[in-house]
Amino acid sequence: MTSEATSRRRTPEPTTPAALGLPAEPAKADPEAPAAAHVRAKLDHELRELLSREPGTRAGTDPEELHQMRVAQRRMRSVLKSSSALVGPTAEPVRADLGWLGQVLGEVRDYDVLIGHLRDVIADFDVRDQPAGRRLVSRFVSERTTARRRLNRALSSPRYATLLQGIAQLSRTAEHEIDETPSEKPSLAADVRKPYRKLARAVAALPPNPPDDDLHALRIHGKKLRYTAELARSAAKKKQAEKLSELIKATRKFQTVLGDHQDAVFAAEKVRGVLPNADAEIGFVAGRIVEHELAKRAHARAVWRDVWHRIEAAEHAVS
Repeated sequence: MTSEATSRRRTPEPTTPAALGLPAEPAKADPEAPAAAHVRAKLDHELRELLSREPGTRAGTDPEELHQMRVAQRRMRSVLKSSSALVGPTAEPVRADLGWLGQVLGEVRDYDVLIGHLRDVIADFDVRDQPAGRRLVSRFVSERTTARRRLNRALSSPRYATLLQGIAQLSRTAEHEIDETPSEKPSLAADVRKPYRKLARAVAALPPNPPDDDLHALRIHGKKLRYTAELARSAAKKKQAEKLSELIKATRKFQTVLGDHQDAVFAAEKVRGVLPNADAEIGFVAGRIVEHELAKRAHARAVWRDVWHRIEAAEHAVS
């Protein structure tokens, strides 16, 4: 039997919602339901999404599967960051383990983005330069293979299994919440102000030409704001939901611009890292790639503040 066949045989069966005690149908929360019900419904939805993406993530044939699994992980972690008090004391340990899962998913995701992007860049080079470009990319493919092995070990670990059980437990409605009246529920819309203020303070503190790491931190703040706004929209009435949708659109654009910036910084750094052991042909191609990434970085730096002003306007409309 080949090693590939053995690997397939040893791949664990994917965890199902039923195995975690989740009901057959996803949880739903009426706009008038208590805030905790919306948090639990969001956890239920994202846990099912994470489980549905796990087999594709393990297989590694479609990078989108891992990407969507990571998005589900991030959304759950963000929800627990802003609303952990609504679902009980076990939320914090679960949030910590979601952070661990994000790290193991993120390593492979970074390579997926890097490899896909470099292949697109190299495809526009002269035909005579493309073989060297492919040899350069093959180095990162090997590194991704190693990272994927670490990821699959993590997904087969007791820690991951315990994490799934913990999320499932948080998604279940506690008895004391069943009789909670709407007048007693906290406002999820009010929760949007906290991540917005953090983002606004971070923007205000930046110098005219901020370090790359500071712009990456802004993107993370923007992502937290977006996920908080998505949860708030689920409990909002029509007009408020429309305003929150505009805020979500603005934060999504913010993520895209600063994501392009971070991808360019990461790609340039990784490509520079191969130069000490590169031959002349790879060195030439690497130089062209770095030049391309620096231009992409410069463009993102030129436009990100305009997108930030869209977030300001959208948030003020919500408030």
